[in-house]
Amino acid sequence: MIDVGNTEITLGLFDGDQLADHWRLTTATKRTPDEWATILTSYLSHAGHSTQEVAASVAASVAPAVTETVAAGVGLAVGHRPVQIEPSLRLPVELDVEEPLQVGADRIVNTLAAVGLYNRDTIVVDFGTATTFDCITADGRFIGGVIAPGLEAAADELSQRAAKLPATELVPPTNVIGRRTEECIRSGVLFGAADAVDGIVRRIKAEWPGDAVPYVVATGGLAEKIVPLSQEIEAMEPHLTLLGLKLAAKHLGLEW
Repeated sequence: MIDVGNTEITLGLFDGDQLADHWRLTTATKRTPDEWATILTSYLSHAGHSTQEVAASVAASVAPAVTETVAAGVGLAVGHRPVQIEPSLRLPVELDVEEPLQVGADRIVNTLAAVGLYNRDTIVVDFGTATTFDCITADGRFIGGVIAPGLEAAADELSQRAAKLPATELVPPTNVIGRRTEECIRSGVLFGAADAVDGIVRRIKAEWPGDAVPYVVATGGLAEKIVPLSQEIEAMEPHLTLLGLKLAAKHLGLEW
């Protein structure tokens, strides 16, 4: 299973229903299919696996610049190209929005995963290059959501636009009041992001259709930095998108 984001690519190797291994790669737009194939083969080999074990693959991509070369690289490595998740595929998800064909593949598989795992109304907060809020009903309807600037994008913008503010590693702050410049930046970015997430979630809940109170789940590579600081997030599932890809593969009749 392949989750192609604008910053990172997450690979997951499933043995039946179990996630046997997973890896994160930097999304590099200039790599050739041969390079992607070599990287994939190397990761599998180092983990004690073979490309011959990969009987099927599915990809969700929000990075068009690398989608084709990654798919071609997978094809070179394992002998078949991955099935691409698209809004037009026949999956048990209703895209109940004004422009269903514009819904990202990651949001489609997050919907599948949320319904399969929780079977209740759910808000999925996905911390990636952007922070997305996916609003999902228990019966598998994606009813829309929110797209906000990502955590690292906000930190990078701050350091680039303010010459005297250094780029800072985003480690969790121990106090809100920083006593050094780096601590002030960490506090502002991380507590600011956590409070923004909580505020948006509360606004979403206030508009939620029906009487159900949605369950709030975090996922994505940066989730672990915000979840401890948030009051509204109730659970974290770091592999939600990979689990959604596995469910999509099953619904599409793929076997492995």
